[in-house]
Amino acid sequence: MEVLDFYADWCGPCQMMKPVVEEFKEAHPEVKVRAVNIDEEEELAAEYRVSSIPCLVVLKDGKEVNRSVGVMPLKKLEKLAEV
Repeated sequence: MEVLDFYADWCGPCQMMKPVVEEFKEAHPEVKVRAVNIDEEEELAAEYRVSSIPCLVVLKDGKEVNRSVGVMPLKKLEKLAEV
């Protein structure tokens, strides 16, 4: 399983989400978490049709199985990722 964390440095809500994502990574080392800066990886953001950030996309076997936009607490992120 992999979680793509689409963000931008200028995005306030993304900065609020950053410690939650870090806590998730520490609690669930079995899940690969990849931070994707939409300003640096525009093609990947376009491929996943990211129109609002922060946006978390959950992948299983390379296919999108869940997605959420906006700031969320750790418990909601864990539920989103089904861990």
